[in-house]
Amino acid sequence: MGSVLKNDQCIPQLVGPHNEEIRLPRSVFYILRQIVFHMMQGKAITIVPVDKELTTQQAADILNVSRPYLIKLLENKKIPFVKAGSHRRIRFSDLMDYKKKRDTERAQGLTKLTQISQEYGLYE
Repeated sequence: MGSVLKNDQCIPQLVGPHNEEIRLPRSVFYILRQIVFHMMQGKAITIVPVDKELTTQQAADILNVSRPYLIKLLENKKIPFVKAGSHRRIRFSDLMDYKKKRDTERAQGLTKLTQISQEYGLYE
C-alpha cells in the first residue's frame, strides 16, 4: 500500500506487483490495514457479505456455542431464521446483531458484578 498527494492530503492506494495503482477510500485502507495486521499474527480472516445465509453449524461456530443450544435460541425467537426445505438458515447480519446484544449484556453483567463485589469488599 502506498499513498499519493492530492490537494495536500495523502490518498491511500494499493500498488500491485507490476506497479498497478488503485486509489482507496480511507475506510477501505483502515480495514485492509487491520486485516494485514491480524494475518501477520497468524490469525485467520474471513470476509462475509452481511446478507449471507449460514447453516446452524456455521452460526453455532461463530457464537462458540453448541448446535443444539443455537437451535434453542432459534426456537425461542432470539435470532431470526428462515427455512430452506427442512433446514434453518440464519442471515449473518442477524447473527451479528444477536452477538452484539449478547456481548453488551455480558459486559453490563460483569460491570454490575464487579460493583457489587467492590461494595462488599470482595474485589480489590
